[in-house]
Amino acid sequence: MNSPSAIFPETLEQRAANTRAIGEATGLSDAVLECVVRSFYGTAREDPILAPLFAHVADWEAHIAKITAFWSSVALMSGRYHGQPMAAHMPLPLEPAHFVRWLELFEQTVRAICTPEGAEHLIVRARRIAQSLEMGLEVQRGILPRAGRSPRQSCPHQPGGQSRPASHGVGGHSAARREA
Repeated sequence: MNSPSAIFPETLEQRAANTRAIGEATGLSDAVLECVVRSFYGTAREDPILAPLFAHVADWEAHIAKITAFWSSVALMSGRYHGQPMAAHMPLPLEPAHFVRWLELFEQTVRAICTPEGAEHLIVRARRIAQSLEMGLEVQRGILPRAGRSPRQSCPHQPGGQSRPASHGVGGHSAARREA
């Protein structure tokens, strides 16, 4: 028979200690993350590219609580979020420009609110999440990524299926591409 530690790799005490250690190293806490989420959505809801994606949100307080729990789990390893991000994003008409703009606004928000260590901690994770979501959505749409490329290196959503350099994908932005 397996011991409890074999089934559950960490105890609640270990998880809490890990969360505290990350918070001490980054300056992040659930309160800071809620501030980030509220500020980001305050901006995103006014953004011409992102605002239409949020028109379906009826209860903003519930949405803020859910997304704060998500970021707590991602950034602080708190285990508070128990949803399915890919499934939540599937019905949305997301295109590459949405991912670029989301990252741009998110990075501006965390740099304005968080410590430099906290901002970097969140940005690294946000870029990974954006890349994973974008790739997952492309696969669901029948656009299978070629081995060794990020989702936006070859963007079939552009007229004529034009390719873009990898540096313009998630995590590598250029002003020219953001305005496209």
